Amino acid sequence: MGKVRIALVKRTARRLLETYPDMFTDSFEENKKLVAQLVDAPSKKIRNQIAGYITHLIKIRKKREEIEEKIKG
Repeated sequence: MGKVRIALVKRTARRLLETYPDMFTDSFEENKKLVAQLVDAPSKKIRNQIAGYITHLIKIRKKREEIEEKIKG
């Protein structure tokens, strides 16, 4: 089983990725700093969860792009 994330974390992370698609990377530390600048998170834990979920989504996106390239290539 995977980790359970609250809706607030998922919703905020997806909204940030939709609004700023090119700002985030697959580095948690960089994403953590960006989330701190862009969102007024109620706590450090929530901020880290949002940054972690964004990192997770970016890695999934990169993996999908690699698979699509192999299929086309």
